[in-house]
Amino acid sequence: MTAEEKILDRAQLAAEVARRREAGQKLVFTNGCFDLLHAGHVRYLAAARHLGDYMVVALNSDESISRLKGPNRPLLPQNQRARIIAALGPVDYVTIFEEDEPIRLLKLLRPEVLVKGGDYSVEGVVGREVVWEYGGEVHTVAPTEGVSTRQIIRRVVELSQAEKK
Repeated sequence: MTAEEKILDRAQLAAEVARRREAGQKLVFTNGCFDLLHAGHVRYLAAARHLGDYMVVALNSDESISRLKGPNRPLLPQNQRARIIAALGPVDYVTIFEEDEPIRLLKLLRPEVLVKGGDYSVEGVVGREVVWEYGGEVHTVAPTEGVSTRQIIRRVVELSQAEKK
């Protein structure tokens, strides 16, 4: 399957999840901005994928990221971010959601496993109550030390300023 074929809208994704659930497969769901792909993201997605049979990555839309991170974000538009994430081996499907939180998507797809990375505790994972309500699992993956989008942006700005001098 090509990266482009992995990018599905909500209705297509719901149909695919129903088909795979019928076959007895366990869905792992994660979400985020994935604004600037880095080694921490790759490690996190690989770890998350091992918790089930297939994985959906829900990407915040450009508008959602601007609301959450500020007017200078995202760095990459949603279609590019979706294509990059879909090209990764651990990722089976990608969808884009407009809301700031993926609650509606979680209610629609009912993943067996919800995973978040970074500095979240299980109690801090948005949507955990939705997943726990029907008996699903919630997991976190520890962040990769020294690697974050914020740190990369900061380094690029520092280098840019140094070059101007």
